[in-house]
This record gives sequence, structure tokens and C-alpha cells, in this order.
Amino acid sequence: MKNSLATRQNNPIIRSLFKDKRRVTMIMVTILLMIIAVLLPASPLKIAAFVLAYLVIGHPVLFDSVKNIGAGELFDENFLMTVATVGALLLQQYPEAVAVMLFFEIGELFEDAAISRSKSSISSLLKVKATTATVRRGDTTETVKPETVVPGDIIVVRAGERVPLDGELLTSSTLVDTSALTGESMPRELQRGDTILSGSINQSTTVDVRVTKPYENSTIARILDLVQNASSKKTTTERFIKRFAKIYTPVVVGLAVMLAIIPPFVGMGDWSTWINRALVFLVISCPCALVISVPLSFFGGVSAASRNGILVKGSNFLEVLNQVSVVAFDKTGTLTKGQFEVSQVLPVSGVSEAKLTGYTAAAEQQSTHPIAQSIVSAFPVDKTTYRVTQSTETAGHGVAALINGVQVVVGNAKALDANGIAVSELQTVETVVYVALDGVYAGAITVADQPKPDAQTAIADLKKHGVNETWMLTGDSEPVADAIGTEIGVTNVAAGLLPEQKVGIVDQLTTAAHAKNGKVAFVGDGINDTPVLARADVGIAMGGLGSDAAIEAADVVIMDDQPQR
Repeated sequence: MKNSLATRQNNPIIRSLFKDKRRVTMIMVTILLMIIAVLLPASPLKIAAFVLAYLVIGHPVLFDSVKNIGAGELFDENFLMTVATVGALLLQQYPEAVAVMLFFEIGELFEDAAISRSKSSISSLLKVKATTATVRRGDTTETVKPETVVPGDIIVVRAGERVPLDGELLTSSTLVDTSALTGESMPRELQRGDTILSGSINQSTTVDVRVTKPYENSTIARILDLVQNASSKKTTTERFIKRFAKIYTPVVVGLAVMLAIIPPFVGMGDWSTWINRALVFLVISCPCALVISVPLSFFGGVSAASRNGILVKGSNFLEVLNQVSVVAFDKTGTLTKGQFEVSQVLPVSGVSEAKLTGYTAAAEQQSTHPIAQSIVSAFPVDKTTYRVTQSTETAGHGVAALINGVQVVVGNAKALDANGIAVSELQTVETVVYVALDGVYAGAITVADQPKPDAQTAIADLKKHGVNETWMLTGDSEPVADAIGTEIGVTNVAAGLLPEQKVGIVDQLTTAAHAKNGKVAFVGDGINDTPVLARADVGIAMGGLGSDAAIEAADVVIMDDQPQR
């Protein structure tokens, strides 16, 4: 018994079922009342038990029916079930009336349980908003709310902090992570006078920023506003049973009224006989199997997806997915891995690959730059072989170090040029790290964000299923985006986009798709994707490494981040 209870508590479906305590209680009480009614002999008490059971299980449907009639929505599935079951009660078919309501509520319970199981407890989009700003007042600093800072104020942003407001960089240079805003995988190097955006993360050193916009007009505030507006504009698809009921119910009710009125009116029998027959017609016309099976079938679909690592937040999105004709993807973290990997090692003649990678990794091992970390990850440093005695990192350039008595310079072309070392720049869309040993160019290592292994297959599979229009929307540069898009096989690429520009493109795609009775799906993973996920007909988020905000805004979540899902 103890093991059985533990099993029930650990079963996610059972656990989800018992979360809806109100509906579970209604079902249990109804079943108990029906058992009592069946056991009682024919009497007014037996009838009372059935009617009470009907009211216990059917009152939500009856209430919704009355409420919808008041709102002008007469012919829906609630009205259909109310008319049929009330007809059954008038015909004294009490078990029939109770059973229809009971099975419908059981179906709804299973569907809600599947959806509840699919939803994650996820954080608010406000995580990307800095809650404080450090304002410089003469020789002192003061911590205040970003909403109170006015244009012209000087704010201080330390390394690792999120920028609270848009402004102009007053410090010589810094590196910022803008992935939350643009999805761009490469940290952006900013110089004095450049615009620094709220929501980005300062990576290098403490900087001073002159605020240029009040908080309500800042980049991060606009993203929050975009999400709210996108959600309000998003169209919702009615479940099939609702659409069916709007046509079927008035037809059935109309025929029942005609059956009750026309025959006795033309002298074919008395009124009571034909009214009784009209009620019988209403009862047998109630599509009980359909009304009951629709929520159960959605439960099956949502549960099957859940078992395969795909969490669907509402049954209506299963219907939307069936109508999708256009799929747009974010790039970084969605179609690509979202992390740098070494793609090529290119030593010059006379320098071995092992020597080039060994000195480079040794020089980069203290750096926190993503490119440096990718090189160290690819070529672990043997500290007994490479002894670093001096090391200096210059933001936006690279690293200079003394290793085993050899002067090593690792960085971009500007870093080597600053040390008087000539280098012929490689023409590639990948990021190139140049290396010099004792003042002589020794070779280069290229790193790039690689496509996910199944990305190309995913695009090909979509085309097999009739989705011939695929887009890649990214904040990355055009050469990088075009190279990835061509490799993966998407039909269209749009690069260098901010969140509002992505929303604009998806709006255009949605208008065009709806004109052809199609729908648009968007697949993304970052905070920058949140407005588009909320705006598309169906938003699909990568849930493994995706941001909480993206998962919150999405309608479907792919838990293992595989595009082929």
C-alpha cells in the first residue's frame, strides 16, 4: 500500500490530475451519488439523487451556457450539452444526462492535467531589467532606481553588471554582451562615444555612461512593451468542437423546434406527442462521443508530445501547428550551438600545429573572453610544459604573455599591428585569432558558432511536410548569417535585426500567411526572441539552454534544444 501511494505521488500524470481538486471532487461526488441512485428503489428520492448528481457535475457547463448567452454567444458546445441533457432529464433519462456531463468533465480533467504538466515554473521577463543604477554625483556615487535617472546623468556600470539605461560610452573602450538584445553570439567592442544599450552586459571593465534616454524609452523597456503588445495582437484559434458547435447546434435546435411545431400544427398528432419526440431528437442528436472525445484526444496529443520532450501549453496550439505554412528561426542557440568552437588551425610553414595551439591556449587560459575559452577548451593547457610568467590582456585586442621565455601575442589583427608584426588578414566570415611568437607571425586559429547537428535535417523535414518557406532572423552580421543560412538550407535570411525589427518581419509573414489560410511559427531561445515568440501564431522555444523569458512567452517548448523536434 505504501509503495502504491509513493508510485502515485511520483507519477507526473497522476500528480497533475490531482492538482485540480475542485474538478476531482465534483467527479468523485457525482460517481458516489450515481451509485446511491442506482441502488435506491424507484422513488422521488432516486430521482432527487440523479438530479443532484447532474447539478454537481453539470453546473460549470450550465453556468457557462447562461453566461455565454448573456454575452451573445448562444450556439456553443455548452449550450449544445445543456439542451441535450435537459431534454434527457425531461424524458426521465437521468443516467444519460448525468453520464454526458460526467464524461465531458473527465475529458477536460485529463486535458488540463496534460497542459499543466507541460507548463514550467519559469521566471519573469523582468530578469533582463536592471533594478538599480549607480549614478555619479561629483566625487560620490548613489544607487537609485533606473526610472528616476534623467538624460544627461552619468551612470557607472561595473564589469559583469547589466546596463540599466541607454547611453553614450565615456570610457575609452569596453566589450559588451548584447546577446540578450540581438542574439549576436560575438561580444561587441565599443569605443568612446558609441551607444551602449540597456539590457546588455558590460564584460571588460568599469565604465562611465552618459544617459541619453529616460527609462521608458530605453531598449529594454521597449522589449517589455513589445511583448505585451505582441501578446494582445496574437490571434487565438478556437478548438474544433467550438467551431463545430456553432454550426451544428443551431441546425439541431432548429430542426427540433420544427419537429415540435409543424406536425401538430398541420393536424398530424397532438402537441405533447411531438414535443416529446422533439426532445428525443435533441437527446439522440447530442454528439456525446465527439464532445467527450475531443478533450481526451487533445490529452493524448499533449501527453505524447510531452513524452518526446515537447511541452505544449494549450491544446489549441496543436490545431495551429497543423496549419503552419511558414517557420521562422532565430540563429544563435536555435539553429546553431550558441557557443564558439575551433574550426581551423592554420600554422605558417615551419611551425607545428601542436606548437601553435599550445602557446595560444597557454596565453588565453586566464582570459574570460568566450573566444579565449573556446580555444582553451579545445586544447587543454599542460602547465608543466607551458609556464606563463607574464600576461597582459587588452580589451578589444587580445593577450600578450611571456611563456617559457617566448614573447607570445594572441588576438586580432590590431593586436599584432600594435606590436609591429605584419599579418595578412584572412578573408572569412569566421572569427580569426592571430598568433605571433617572439615578434614573428606564427599562424592563426579560426573559431565559429557551429550549426547544430540536426539543423539541416530539420529544415529538410519541414519541406517534406509542406513548409516550403523558412526564414532565419538574427541580430548577427550579414556575412555570418548568410553562410549559416546557406549551409543549413533555409530559404530566406534577414540579418542585423533588433527585436522590434524581428516583430515587424513576423507581422508581414503572418499577414501574408493568413491571406492563404496559413499560420506562422517562430522558433527561438533568447530574451531578444521573446516579443516574436509572443507575436507569432505559435511560438516555439528551446527549453534546455533557452532563457526563462523565451520559455514563458512560447506556446511550445522543446526541452532538449534539438531543431528536428
